[in-house]
Amino acid sequence: MDDGADLVGTLHSKRQAQLKTLKGGTEETTTGVIRLRAMEKDGSLKYPIVAVNDAYTKYLFDNRYGTGQSSMDGILRATNTLIAGKTFVVCGYGWCSRGIAMRAQGLGANVIVTEVQPIRALEAVMNGLRVMPIAEAAAVGDIFITATGDISVIRKEHMMKMKDGAILANSGHFNVEVNIKDLESLSTSKRTMRPNLEEYMLKDGRKLYLLAEGRLVNLAAAEGHPSEVMDMSFANQALCSEYIAKAESLKPKVYTVPKEIDEKVAELKLKSMNVAIDELTEEQKKYLSTWEMGTT
Repeated sequence: MDDGADLVGTLHSKRQAQLKTLKGGTEETTTGVIRLRAMEKDGSLKYPIVAVNDAYTKYLFDNRYGTGQSSMDGILRATNTLIAGKTFVVCGYGWCSRGIAMRAQGLGANVIVTEVQPIRALEAVMNGLRVMPIAEAAAVGDIFITATGDISVIRKEHMMKMKDGAILANSGHFNVEVNIKDLESLSTSKRTMRPNLEEYMLKDGRKLYLLAEGRLVNLAAAEGHPSEVMDMSFANQALCSEYIAKAESLKPKVYTVPKEIDEKVAELKLKSMNVAIDELTEEQKKYLSTWEMGTT
């Protein structure tokens, strides 16, 4: 079981002798799945892996509601700043970023989204959010948070445009989304104001604040996702591990979570919440499985 494909990367680069002892694996995060698909594409992946992150019962809940809540928790613990009325810039609009934007909007922030994918950008617009390039958002944002899975999302040219007192945070997998070297090159000094809050004094007199050294603010400055949402992710991990163990032969590629497992996890979650749902009648099942009924 991996989180970010760090273990997979180590096995494939430094512990290759152990690869022959592995039957398969699972991956928890968006960043990890991106890396694994890259490995599959260039033929370097040596054993099958199920992309747990791509299950509906994972990304719709863990990524969206878990990351949204825990990221806001981290920002508030580190700064105790008022979110209402602030211009809150969310870099990316994947499922983690959707959750962050939703929570920031709910707390009264004016939310701006930056994106590179047109469909996600369009969805953000349709959700009532402002969308613009990071180069434009840099000049108006009060709080910035990245969750893209890529590097140098916020760079020197953006930092040079930011307001005095702007807050920078990251909720992506590594501390590379905010370019810390660029921030240091623009600064004359830095000091720790409180746990997980560092003030950078820039050469022009402005101050920028970096949270949790650019690492995952929801883990470093808060407590991560609540167990009530992580339980579905862990259930997927367990059931997918069982699926791999029982499989007779799987090629070394990235697999999606079987629909049966995804739906089983949802059923178990509803049961734990004492929530009941309807079942299709035989007549309804027949109607949905034929083309003759319901046509003229």
